[in-house]
Amino acid sequence: MAWVLFIGFIGLVLIRVPITMAIGMAVLASLLVAGFSDTLYILPLQVLEGVENPSLLAVPFFIMAGNLMNAVGMTDKIFNFATSLVGHFRAGLAQVNVLASMIFAGVSGAAVADIAGLGTVEIKAMRERGYPADFAAALTVASAVIGPIIPPSISLVIYAFLSNTSVARLFLGGVVPGIVIGLALMIFNRVIADKRGFPREPRAPMRLVARNAIDGVAALVAPGIILGAIITGYTTATEAGVLACAYSLVLGMFYRTITWKGLWKALTDSMMITAVIMIIIGYSTVMGWLLAIEQVPQALANLVLLTTDDRHVFLALLLIFLLLIGMVVEGIPAKLILVPMLLPIIDQFGIDRIHFGLIITNALLIGMATPPMGIGLYIVVEVGKVTFEEVTLAVIPLFIPLIVVLLMITYIPDLTLWLPNFVMGVE
Repeated sequence: MAWVLFIGFIGLVLIRVPITMAIGMAVLASLLVAGFSDTLYILPLQVLEGVENPSLLAVPFFIMAGNLMNAVGMTDKIFNFATSLVGHFRAGLAQVNVLASMIFAGVSGAAVADIAGLGTVEIKAMRERGYPADFAAALTVASAVIGPIIPPSISLVIYAFLSNTSVARLFLGGVVPGIVIGLALMIFNRVIADKRGFPREPRAPMRLVARNAIDGVAALVAPGIILGAIITGYTTATEAGVLACAYSLVLGMFYRTITWKGLWKALTDSMMITAVIMIIIGYSTVMGWLLAIEQVPQALANLVLLTTDDRHVFLALLLIFLLLIGMVVEGIPAKLILVPMLLPIIDQFGIDRIHFGLIITNALLIGMATPPMGIGLYIVVEVGKVTFEEVTLAVIPLFIPLIVVLLMITYIPDLTLWLPNFVMGVE
């Protein structure tokens, strides 16, 4: 049954069947093969049970907060703020691209929102200043990896639900790795700047810096609200998401940029994205139930322990496996399938679940920029008006800083665990 499940799912994904349908069809085929044809009512029951968890209520509100920030025009203000800070550096707009993604990561919690929202502004500005279109598009995809690492993060909320871990600890655990990814990309930009003749922008006058800083700080307050409210115990993750939505609306009214059309688009986009995610979670719950019946996680744990008992070797094999999976399956569906299977092995090796959460999140996010199924590449092709082949070739060198940081996150646990342990104490 497990083989039908995996082969059916991967096969359907490779022929470009939508993820929601691929998971559902693979699960249905597995139920039929396993002899559940007379009890298919199990499928809707398990789907409903999977999406009824209260912790998942945070997901639509974080999605909504990011869409509202786009609707009220905060992406332009974030880009202008980043330009004021680092635009005059060598490869100025390339550095702005990365810094703006780091700031917007604290608002949206989703890489796709970063590419679709900021990407339009960033790529247009870079092309006008003489940057190659393929490089501008590739850097936009690479910097969007930061989105689900720096809190808030939809991906980390789902991992917390799957692994029974603290959302607050996961959010704090993502702060330092997210900053390190951004710094690594900025160093890479500087290294290649002279070779490729990237320009720098004129230094902004102090009056403009101050004005843009006010707008930029206004955007940065959103992650402060979310993290502060959760860590202090004042709100749950869901309630913090509601506060972030309310704050986004207040900003829209303050700047007088909110419109009924923009609000309606934010609402409809949020509902559509939430519906897709919840359908995937529901079907993945059935998948997890089937795997538990077949005792696949236990069998996989025994197989791994027979292969190696060295923690470092296991982590290396895990990274290779996750990077390969990320090439063909999107991050959230992959996590929904893999986390329940891998947790018994993670526990056997004594790896902290918060640490593992950042490892799997980062590794699968790199897959977003990797062909053949990297969703980030397909979005940036539309946003940046470049060909898929051009952006695929241009993004390859950017894997260097991304992989280096992934290795650092994997083999230096304190990079992830220091901040949550410092703020919330050692568990």
